Amino acid sequence: MSSFQSEHCLLFTDYLLTTMTDPASALREAFPEAILDSTIDRDTPIITVDPGHLVEIGEYLRDAEGLEFGLLSDLTVVDRLKFPGVNGGGSRFHGIYQLRSIKRNGELLQLKAPMSGGDEPHIASVTGVWPTANWHEREAFDLFGVRYEGHPDLRRILMPDDWPGHPLRKDQPLGGERVPFTATWEDEDFRHLGKQIMQTSQSPEPVPGRMDSRHMVVNMGPQHPATHGVLRLIVELEGETIRAVQPDIGYLHSGFEKQGENIRYKDFVYYTDRMDYVSAMQNNLSYCLAVEKLMRIEAPPRAQAIRVIVCELQRIASHLVWLATHALDVGGTGLALLMYAFREREEILDLFEMVCGARLTTSYLRVGGVNWDLPPAFLPRLQALLDILPERFDEYERMLTDNPLWRNRLEGIGKLTGEQCVAMGVTGPMLRGSGVKFDLRKAQPYCDYEQYDFEIPCYTEGDSYARYFVRLEEMRQSRRIVQQAIDNLPAGDFLLDDPKIAPPKRALLDQSMEAVIHHFKLFTEGFRPPVGEAYHGIEASKGEMGVYLVSDGSANPYRCRVRTPSFVNLQAIEMMSLGHLFSDLVTVIGSIDIVLGDVDR
Repeated sequence: MSSFQSEHCLLFTDYLLTTMTDPASALREAFPEAILDSTIDRDTPIITVDPGHLVEIGEYLRDAEGLEFGLLSDLTVVDRLKFPGVNGGGSRFHGIYQLRSIKRNGELLQLKAPMSGGDEPHIASVTGVWPTANWHEREAFDLFGVRYEGHPDLRRILMPDDWPGHPLRKDQPLGGERVPFTATWEDEDFRHLGKQIMQTSQSPEPVPGRMDSRHMVVNMGPQHPATHGVLRLIVELEGETIRAVQPDIGYLHSGFEKQGENIRYKDFVYYTDRMDYVSAMQNNLSYCLAVEKLMRIEAPPRAQAIRVIVCELQRIASHLVWLATHALDVGGTGLALLMYAFREREEILDLFEMVCGARLTTSYLRVGGVNWDLPPAFLPRLQALLDILPERFDEYERMLTDNPLWRNRLEGIGKLTGEQCVAMGVTGPMLRGSGVKFDLRKAQPYCDYEQYDFEIPCYTEGDSYARYFVRLEEMRQSRRIVQQAIDNLPAGDFLLDDPKIAPPKRALLDQSMEAVIHHFKLFTEGFRPPVGEAYHGIEASKGEMGVYLVSDGSANPYRCRVRTPSFVNLQAIEMMSLGHLFSDLVTVIGSIDIVLGDVDR
């Protein structure tokens, strides 16, 4: 296995152009009639385009030299039915496309396309431009009812096929229109039980679309322990060789986005813990940064450093869970590595308990900073952990790296090229394991990450073994970042000193009636960001975790969209599995490192 500093890795700074092309100007020149509006809001270019030219504009942005927005980070929809000023005219539904250019240091560009059709919206599919749009468009069809013309497989992805209506529309109630669970086997809801999700036109046999009825079709999950949650895989086999894989998700669908649009901004922090439930701190951070971007505020330097400490500890803890469970699934170390990895994770969870009283669903970060300062015993305990981690990481490597069974199960399995990763929207360790040296902490720094000295692990092989090395080295780099953060921890406030956004300091409540009023109004009414929109992505343990918010000036988000890495990365499972043995599917699933709360959110 090559070094993670391989010169063959595609480092984004290698492509920085001396003359950066302005996307809005380039589009106006290339499509003078198709650009309806362009602006820069919260440092993000937002370009509204004629939906009839969406596909050709997408191809131009993807391919034009100096632009090369090849990574579709997210695709979603905004239902503007109840947005001020919309009822007087204009499209009800807008398509929102968050694009990144790796060759422009991960620069973000938002495309917006008003949809035709009124209450029955439709727009061209962009799956031919960015293949990762497949699942995003299915989700928008499912939750908003948008028909994407030209989509190869437009059907529901999260909700049952017979679910009435589309839950994220503004005219749909928060609790839905029916009780989704029933009590008797004779009930209407059970009529599809035991049947596959689609039928081919060539055969009456109940096999999924695109699958060949001459081959064996088997289900893996949703109860299989190696699917790491309620994931069902419908697998077509020729003998033991995989010919097709269709993931069936939605068993855990929690409706976080709908809930987020019906509560105050400050109250949604607690819900983010429940998505990727082994990366709660990073979920908190992604949401808080999006709200802060929307409000044009920034947390104090001490809060930024504390955020870096807890989020990098969370990255280590998340990778330890991955390493332990993956080794257990694949075999070769028995229960030994599970016990060793969880030993260090427990130390990290103890530290989380010290700062916020919780171990798993921490809810520690706040808009404007963190909820409490670090207690006096925290830093000595953290330093003791940092001192032993290098030896422990080396111990894991001695157990696995040259283990014949481990290498045999991982090497050459689940290969993806860098180009395939970008096309499928795959980010995080999977992208860097395929030779693309891209990390949002370096490319688009947040929380003062530009002040830290660390490397981006990158390997070119693109297989499960390479992804193992990426995650192992990332734990070492995270330890390095945390050490720098505590060595240079700033003094000062841990929360923004603004009583309209963050609670007043406790001492003021005994001295100032104005502070008491601010406290009361904040907790009963919340704060009100100005009208606008903001998307912010971070480099979470599994890839880009992003939150898109639209404000109508009220205390609740008008639109709350969460882009989770597990949902996007899982879409590549068929590409990674074709031609492998059925037993290799366990390796592929573990190699992606999914959490189903992150998929079904």
